[in-house]
Amino acid sequence: MDKNETYKLLLAQVKAMVKDETDPVANMANVAALIQEVFRFWWTGFYRVIGEQLVLGPFQGPVACTRIGFGKGVCGTSWKEHRTIVVEDVEQFPGHIACSCESRSEIVVPLYKGEEVIGVLDIDSEHLATFDATDQLWLEQIAEVVSNALSK
Repeated sequence: MDKNETYKLLLAQVKAMVKDETDPVANMANVAALIQEVFRFWWTGFYRVIGEQLVLGPFQGPVACTRIGFGKGVCGTSWKEHRTIVVEDVEQFPGHIACSCESRSEIVVPLYKGEEVIGVLDIDSEHLATFDATDQLWLEQIAEVVSNALSK
């Protein structure tokens, strides 16, 4: 199965998983676990906007940074700029926060309630240049489903 087909199936599973569940922690936990199960990335998880920080939410993978400031690192920059950020080599990203020295590439997708960013989906890989436009396209759709579930 190619990457598009895998994501298509994953998106359908995410929609079914969050359809009747209203608890945000349960939804984030299961979505992170599902993405991790399918792709085996180094780290998959969520950060939630609480005040002026991103606070660690449900995740799969090694221990992570607990709090990230607005505009700091890839996650904080995604939040500040209201956009998905794909980083081929985290060492080349100005101000990258190294929660794990094993992380080599990253994608961060904002979650929205209306126009407001309420969190981010953060995925790290231990390989360079893991993420591309295909990942961005599908992960943005998954983030939209999660955003809608969190806004119930």
